[in-house]
Amino acid sequence: MDRKFSVRGRNSSFSKKENAISRVDFDSATAADRSREGDAGDSTSDFETQLGGISGGISRFVDSLSASRDCQIPPDVPECFDKLVALVDEEVAKYDTGRDSGRWFRDKGDSPLLDAVEKLSRVATALTGFSSESKYFVPLSRASSVLQRAMTFLEEKFRWILEDWTGAGEVDHREAAAAASGTGKPKKQSSFCLSRENDRYVLSEPNSARKRNGGFATYPPEIMSRLSKMATTMISAGYSTECCQVYSIARRNAFEETLRRIGLEKISMDEVQKLTWEDLEGEITTWTKACKRCVAVYFLDEKKLCGTVFPQWTGVTQGILSNLTRGVVIQLLNFAEAVAMTKRSVEKLFKFLDMYEALRDLIPVLDELFPGGASTELKSETASAGRRLGQAAVGSFSDLENSIKADTGKTPVPCGAVHPLIRYVMNYLKYACGEYKDTMEQVYQEQERGDRHDEPPEPDGGGQTAPSPSPFVVQLNEVMDLLDNNLDARSKLYKDPSLSYIFLMNNKRYIMQKIKDSAEIHTLLGDTRKRAAELRQYHKNYKRETWSKVLACLRDDGLMQGKGSVNKTILKERFKSFNTMFEEIHKTQSTWVVSDKQLQSELRVSVSAVVVPAYRSFLGRFRQYLDSGRQAEKYIKFGPEELESSMDDLFDGTPASMVRRRS
Repeated sequence: MDRKFSVRGRNSSFSKKENAISRVDFDSATAADRSREGDAGDSTSDFETQLGGISGGISRFVDSLSASRDCQIPPDVPECFDKLVALVDEEVAKYDTGRDSGRWFRDKGDSPLLDAVEKLSRVATALTGFSSESKYFVPLSRASSVLQRAMTFLEEKFRWILEDWTGAGEVDHREAAAAASGTGKPKKQSSFCLSRENDRYVLSEPNSARKRNGGFATYPPEIMSRLSKMATTMISAGYSTECCQVYSIARRNAFEETLRRIGLEKISMDEVQKLTWEDLEGEITTWTKACKRCVAVYFLDEKKLCGTVFPQWTGVTQGILSNLTRGVVIQLLNFAEAVAMTKRSVEKLFKFLDMYEALRDLIPVLDELFPGGASTELKSETASAGRRLGQAAVGSFSDLENSIKADTGKTPVPCGAVHPLIRYVMNYLKYACGEYKDTMEQVYQEQERGDRHDEPPEPDGGGQTAPSPSPFVVQLNEVMDLLDNNLDARSKLYKDPSLSYIFLMNNKRYIMQKIKDSAEIHTLLGDTRKRAAELRQYHKNYKRETWSKVLACLRDDGLMQGKGSVNKTILKERFKSFNTMFEEIHKTQSTWVVSDKQLQSELRVSVSAVVVPAYRSFLGRFRQYLDSGRQAEKYIKFGPEELESSMDDLFDGTPASMVRRRS
């Protein structure tokens, strides 16, 4: 509908005789209407009273114009039309001072004025159909002029509510009431209506209110009703473009202000590339928060708000939401694209995944906002940015492999402890699988589809498609293989083979426990039986390497001579060798570290179970062959209980010395 009501002159084709409806007829009817409706008195304003007095006449005039299209008998312009034009013109002039926008609300005059403007718009529209009729030139020109002024007025007030409304009118009313009652102060109340959660609407607030409520306010239903009625009046009058433009600018500014308040600033790709990781990490955290808020709250609230202001105008709502949403989404996507272009590194993985998830969750919200494929282009751009972030995540995870390969230090880890690289990688994997398992699976599947989308699946021996592990599981196993190879290589740096086995047990036990403790890693990598078997073998190798020579001292070979006698020289040498070896092992291996308490206990118990019984048996059988007194003490330094107790010092990471106790 054209908002410009103009007239084009031509000679009237209707004679006076045909003009059956006169000004007197409408005015008489209007007088009758006024008589029936009665005087409103103090219950309504003078404006409302006058409007009520002419409403019936205006409606009949519009109806007669519609009827005359068929019979071609256009009526004369009634007096009530002149009164309506003057009434609207005076009311707009009354409030259109530019000094006190809230006065219109305080006087509660908005609804009657909107009714009057709506009636004037209907008349002007009806008259436009007879724009060539000379007797309508002046009335149509007047109606158009006043209507345009009224639309300008409504446009400004519409903008004021959207951008600056504080509820000041309501506050002033409370202050006035308080003053009248003599209390001097009104009750302290919120400027905003506390409505039910499912009835809340979002709207931008003034700066002071924004600081309190984070950018969006809950507005009372009556304010939403006013906005809706104003929008309907403007659109019906042909001012759809102006109305939508005001609304769109106000909401866009409010949205941008909200994003700025939570820290999201527009930043160019070049600026992103120049940021240090510490600074970029903070920017990504802010971006992710903003994107998730848009997904979970802002966009859906905007849809609800827009649908409430423009309930009859679905096309208007879609257009406004599309413009608003696209601007915000493009801002988010530009930053995501810039981040995806930064150099890959291990520490960036989780931030890449956070951004990927945020964009992934945005796509169904766009579907909800714009049903019927209206968001196809925007969804495509969002998915494209998400894929690039997925590629960046895959690249960052691949850097983990590179970090393991690059770890080729030539210095063994002191005391056989868990290698820092193992701790880092396993905790990294535990977090990646525990928090991002499904997302990691998704980005790797997307990567594989991009690399091998044309390759057919390989059949198994039975001619059926063979199930294959997911690409992420394949990558995870490659990382684990690299870790195992790294450990095997590092174990060879130890000069003491026993310590190399302690190192392997420490690290592979740590790996196994991390797998067991994480259900997600355990699901991806399968059971740990193979690793448990490796640990048992390292355990056996350690005992053999460390204690076989000690136990050799406790053998009978070479001790017995003929007729049940014992070679005392060899016996003494055996005791001396045992004492020396055990003291050296105790001194050395008490400084070694086994941080896993269960493994530490298993090793101590295992060693004690082998050494102490053998020593007790040897001592029981051959002690009698040594001279008593000082000579016996010289060769028998430890009792079986002392040996057993000393095992508790092993693998504790602190030097320990044995204190001799009498047996």
